[in-house]
Formats: sequence, C-alpha cells, structure tokens
Amino acid sequence: MPKFNTLDDMDLEGKVVLTRVDVNVPVENGQVTDTTRIDKIIPTVKDIQAKGGIPVLLAHFDRPKGKRVDTMSLKQIVPALEAALGQPVVFADDCIGGPAKRVVAALEPGQIALLENTRFHEGEETNDATFAASLAALGGVYVNDAFSASHRAHASTEGLARLLNAAAGRLMEAELLALEAALGDPQRPVMAVVGGAKVSSKLDLLTNLAEKVDHLVIGGGMANTFLVAQGVEVGKSLAERDMADTARSILEKAEQTGCKIHLPVDIVVAREFKAGAESQTLPVAECPADAMILDAGPQTVDALREAMTACKTLIWNGPLGAFEIEPFDAATNAAAQVAAELTRNGQLVSVAGGGDTVAALNKAGASQDFTFISTAGGAFLEWMEGKTLPGVAALEAAKH
Repeated sequence: MPKFNTLDDMDLEGKVVLTRVDVNVPVENGQVTDTTRIDKIIPTVKDIQAKGGIPVLLAHFDRPKGKRVDTMSLKQIVPALEAALGQPVVFADDCIGGPAKRVVAALEPGQIALLENTRFHEGEETNDATFAASLAALGGVYVNDAFSASHRAHASTEGLARLLNAAAGRLMEAELLALEAALGDPQRPVMAVVGGAKVSSKLDLLTNLAEKVDHLVIGGGMANTFLVAQGVEVGKSLAERDMADTARSILEKAEQTGCKIHLPVDIVVAREFKAGAESQTLPVAECPADAMILDAGPQTVDALREAMTACKTLIWNGPLGAFEIEPFDAATNAAAQVAAELTRNGQLVSVAGGGDTVAALNKAGASQDFTFISTAGGAFLEWMEGKTLPGVAALEAAKH
C-alpha cells in the first residue's frame, strides 16, 4: 500500500489538474535532442485525460534564477511534446497571473496546456507562499510526476502539495515503489554498487549504505582512495589521499554493521588515459609507480558475480572503472551483464540511477533488463543517502 495517493485515488472528472513534470530536456538550436524525459510523462498525462481531468503542465527549464530568459522558455519544447502526445498543446506565456488564467479558463476536456518556466519567478525556488497560492488558484487537483525535482522544496514541488488535493503521477509512483523495494523494505541480502571518482562527493551515501546493505561494492576512483587507506600503493591513480581517514571510518562502520565491503582484488593499469592505451592486468598490490588504475580486473568481476548471485536486491550508482574509454569499460560491462541476467531470471530486483550509471548500463546493453532505472540524478542520490525528499514528504502528508 503506497504511503501517498495515486491517480487511482483521485476524482478528476472535469477538474483542472496541475501536473508537475520534469521536461528539462537537452535542446540545441531550438530543437529537443533527447525526448526521454518527455516520453516518461505520457502515461500520467493520458491517465489524467482518461479520468476526465484536464492536464495543465508545470515545469522548470534550466536555471534562469527568477528572471525571464528567452533562451530558457519552455515554448521551444512544445513541438516535441505535441509529437510525443499526438495532439496539440496550448502554451501559456506565464505560469501565474493573466496569461495563465486566460489559457486555463479556455481549456476544454481533452485539451492539454503547458505553462511557462516556473523558475522565471523567484518565488518558485524560495517556495514563496504567495507564489504557490497563485499557482494553486489555477487548478483543482495537484499531481507530482517529477521525482527528479522532488529533492528541492520549491513551490511547484512542495508548496502546491500542501494547498490542493495531491497525488503522485505514474512515473513518481513507479519510482517510489521501486525505491521502497530496493532500500525501504528490501528482500535480503542487498548489494549496493557505488562507483565514481570521489569519496568526498559520495560520503553521505557510503555512510548510509554501510548501515543498510549486506554487500557494498566500491569501484572507480573511489576504490583507489580506499586502497590508499589500507596502505596499498596506487601509483599515479586518481585518489583522494586526504580522505584516507574517512575511508577507514567507513570500513570500520561496515565491520560493526556486518556489511561486507568489496574492493578490487586485481586491477587494469595503463600509463596513459586514452582509447586503446596499452594496459596490463595485475594483482591489486602491484600497481607500478608510473601507472594508473583505470578499471577492476577479471578476478574482481568473478568475485562480484559470486556475491551478486547470492543476493536478492541490487542498487547501482556509478561505474566500476573509466567506462567511457575501451578497454576500461570491461568490469562495468561484465558486472552489469551479470545483474541483467540475474534480473531476467527472476533472481534479483535491480534498481539503478544517476547520470553516469544510466550511460554505463546503456553502453553495457544491460539497462533494458534492470527492474527499474531512475532518470533522476540528485534526487536518486539523496534518497540513497537516506535523506527526506521535500516533494515526496509533501505527497505523503497529503495521503488521506
């Protein structure tokens, strides 16, 4: 039973449904170059229409910092939105006041409107009560379908949920149910794979996971910092030597909580960081002084395969090596394919998120088999860190 209302709980017949979406998509020369985020909101919009509601979309675009910036207008995404929805979209030149009121008042059942960038107003990011009330005045129901923006306490993600009957959209619902299944009340044993360059940027994450999961796999540049903390020489590898004490405290915490930490047992090293660079695979303790560690080796992957096969739940954030360049994508690709196979066979619930992660899993050809892949970056990380997301908390408070 979700802790929040879904579209199934709401009477939408004849109501204007203010729907917060994330359509902050890449645009070049006025053209949308990747429609993934637009495609993800279609089920919510169609379900609102099927229940007799009139969707009015609220969204931000880029960072105009409370001022009107023409290059950050949502008007430029209207053609891509219309193509994805298969119908015209009415655009309002503002998200509050006269322009918004006139567009919304003229809408008929079956129509859709998109309001201008909420961040053109300072009150959006300060969660100003007057601005939130001006938005709320436009509709009868609020639906939040933007998990990826819900780690911000903004007027359109948090304030509105406290002023109108509120529910989660389909994407938000899927995201929250997947996350609950992965960390809230997971099937055990649980493994977390955390990769990336720096321990400093994922300190809260590692600390939280050491308390929550049974296996914690540390990869990428972060693994080098942990190796340094254990007295292993890493040559010219990327490592945050000043974080060694922190790494040791995370290792101690994991020992206390019974969380097994997995670090590379063998490494792939090279003298230069470029595609096809001459590389060699060595035991972890034998990194030459003039080389850098750019990937985990095959023995490390074998150990991960064995541990992963014994697990029921997997959470993945970040690559195991310098996956952008061959041959340093081998460990990430191999481990991702193990996860994909176990998920396909019904042995594993696998949830992944974060920009690099999605790119790495796509490159490995594994993403379509994962149970759930979050398109959110910061929100997914903050959730993994155990933080309360204001937009989600507001939805839970609205449950009745």
